[in-house]
Amino acid sequence: MNKNEIEYKIMELKDEYLQLQHNLEKLESVKGNLHPLEKRLAAIEEELSSLNQVLRDL
Repeated sequence: MNKNEIEYKIMELKDEYLQLQHNLEKLESVKGNLHPLEKRLAAIEEELSSLNQVLRDL
């Protein structure tokens, strides 16, 4: 991946993260099952961390 591809992927992940947070808030208000969303949020955080490290190393 080049720098532009990494930056684009980071932007996509941040957008997905914000959408998931919004959905999580909705589910909390109706006492829904939060585990799958929390698991995906954690995975996105790890992937963002990894991509940001790759960017720093370029």
